[in-house]
Amino acid sequence: MVDIHSHILYGIDDGAKTIEDSLAMLEIARQSGTTDIVATPHANLHFAFDIHKVEALVQELRAHVGQTIGIHRGCDFHLHYDNILSCMQDHRPYTIDGNGYLMVEFAETSIPDSIGGVLLEMAGRGITPVITHPERNAHLMGRADQLMEWVRGGALIQVTAGSFTGLFGDRARENCRKLIERKLVHFIASDAHDRQHRPPDMCPAYETIAAEYGTAVATLLFETNPRKAITGETIEIEDPAPAAPRKAWYQLW
Repeated sequence: MVDIHSHILYGIDDGAKTIEDSLAMLEIARQSGTTDIVATPHANLHFAFDIHKVEALVQELRAHVGQTIGIHRGCDFHLHYDNILSCMQDHRPYTIDGNGYLMVEFAETSIPDSIGGVLLEMAGRGITPVITHPERNAHLMGRADQLMEWVRGGALIQVTAGSFTGLFGDRARENCRKLIERKLVHFIASDAHDRQHRPPDMCPAYETIAAEYGTAVATLLFETNPRKAITGETIEIEDPAPAAPRKAWYQLW
């Protein structure tokens, strides 16, 4: 499996606190079947993103783990003005290994109407926005049809592995299934933050999805598509399915 969303770099955001945490998380990932993992520290108003520090930490961890697991760099990119402007000028510091796939985090309080235009402009500049964990964001789930249009415009969607297994509650678990049934899931990643409560173990989610939707779907979401995000290859997607029409109140009995 390939994990494109994790907070394994120590001391720079709300993820790993110490190098021991980072190394323990990498070992958990390796033992659970992850061959490659992307370090995606937050780039938002709370945590300043410093590409030089990120690269130094990635190199430090690589020196410790050798060839046991591949470590790549990216970021958890928040859509605020300064970030957007910087990324439009040069996406390489922010995208996964500089190859064009950008992990995009939406605020949980509001979504500006202009965001759709921003995503389209990113796509036009060779950036593929990957919308992270919409199943955990009530505002995004309330705009699922807009998610569908953003995907048709070039964005992709990443769902959290733990959401499928109930780690984030029943609502998130239900939302995962709504999204996957509408063909609105293109990656599954850990979004790991520590070694105990949110570890980088995607194996239970892989088994759940393989049992419910088949091994081919699980392989696509945990391995094939994420690996293409690392290498910068184009990901071919199926056209999203519209939501099933709701019955009118007078059809409910």
